[in-house]
Amino acid sequence: MELTDNVLEIRDLVKDFPSVRAVNRVSFDIKRNTVHCLVGENGAGKSTLIKILTGASARSSGSILLNGEAYTPHSTRDAKQHGISTLFQELNVVDQLTVEENLTLGMEDTTLGFLRKTDKINTMVNVMNSLEPSITPRQLVSTLSVAKKQIVEIAKAVATESDIIIMDEPTAAISESEIKRLFAIIKSLREKNVTVIYISHRLDEIFELGDYVTVMRDGKHIDTRPVSEIKDRSELVKMMIGKTVFEQYTPKEGECKDAILQVRNLSNHKLRDISFEVHEGEIIGFYGLVGAGKTELARAIYGVDPYEGEILFRGKKLPPFPDKVIAAGIALVPEERRSQGLFTILTIRGNVPVMNMRKISHNGFINAGQERKVTLDYIDKLRISTSSTEKEASKLSGGNQQKVVLAKCLFADADLLMLDEPTRGIDVGAKSEIYGIIRQLSKEGKSIMIFSSELPEVVNICDTIYLLYDGRMKATLRNGCDIDSEKILHIVTGGNVTSGDRGE
Repeated sequence: MELTDNVLEIRDLVKDFPSVRAVNRVSFDIKRNTVHCLVGENGAGKSTLIKILTGASARSSGSILLNGEAYTPHSTRDAKQHGISTLFQELNVVDQLTVEENLTLGMEDTTLGFLRKTDKINTMVNVMNSLEPSITPRQLVSTLSVAKKQIVEIAKAVATESDIIIMDEPTAAISESEIKRLFAIIKSLREKNVTVIYISHRLDEIFELGDYVTVMRDGKHIDTRPVSEIKDRSELVKMMIGKTVFEQYTPKEGECKDAILQVRNLSNHKLRDISFEVHEGEIIGFYGLVGAGKTELARAIYGVDPYEGEILFRGKKLPPFPDKVIAAGIALVPEERRSQGLFTILTIRGNVPVMNMRKISHNGFINAGQERKVTLDYIDKLRISTSSTEKEASKLSGGNQQKVVLAKCLFADADLLMLDEPTRGIDVGAKSEIYGIIRQLSKEGKSIMIFSSELPEVVNICDTIYLLYDGRMKATLRNGCDIDSEKILHIVTGGNVTSGDRGE
């Protein structure tokens, strides 16, 4: 079969979920032996597209041609057999095994149940040596850096004759020197007849590495162009955000109240010298893309992750233990609501009071009447859509699950609510309701911290917006004036910051 210039041809690809069309009639080509970059804001549809290509998710309609032939993978294993491998942010290596064992994991040759040495191992080791000679086959993977673990995965993909290697944010957790080495390896893959699909929020990487770039927005394909034809990062930013229209922000009335939370020089494995204040009744937002440090900041304040620096709440040093933080009056709505925010096998009634059981108990016994009344009050206050307090949390919609998590935190008598990605995965109607709840809580004197990767979200409801990039606070914006979305995206993708951008 004669190979065409295109290794992949995507035509009218659609992926529908119950409440949203994540990929909307996407069509573009990927040329053979190129580095093809895929960019877009969070929620643009990149991840869903990659899941379809790798067999992790089935498309709703449309077609894909791989090397000129129809391609419909039924699993990730099926995709690998067709020559498509993926290097995820969460690396797929086993630390307890050697490099050699990781290279052949899942592809071992056996005789009567016993492993045997074959040329396959030698081929993989030779490929790895050509990429990074310092890695030895007998070395435990646990002794390798993140960058070298990535090289082990790349070697495995190349040795198994993958035509395409998909790399999802591969530089998120490695140093500058390791990034340079990785880039050299990626560029060398062209000589091995490998096409790389490269996903990154760091736009400078696109210009350094890419041959072509595809921009997605709101599930749609915006454009595919040679990187050489894009003038600068500002032009790429315009393609990514389009004409973004924000809901009207309503400025706070009256003067700023006293600071309830003071964070000074906070640093840890991810964060670098973060300082800010939160005032009573204020809604502040932390905006950044993948790897910016938003979740790590929330975890540090909540006492989950260790840190250096000082955190004061109502003028007193905050103990670095979640139970002490909750007792002080701070509650966290985590990013992963199903696995971290809810007891999904329990009912709504079983979830709402769980952070403050003393309030509905006497001498160690729960007052069932109070428990039911409290649950009904929050169902009414937060407009949770359910037929009964006895409905299991797992059977609620995403928006209503998020409201139950909010109810838990409010019943804990929290004066400061930290919301990590508060509307991720929920529909537009539920988003609007949750924004309304947040505004009402602010009017009642509650302080709110929102950690979000959705720019319209923080601009819509936050009084002050802090921009994060690579664990650092890059700029401070006061809402109520003109918000330059292009400049914001420029900053959170690693662009230079002027003194005016810092809020100085």
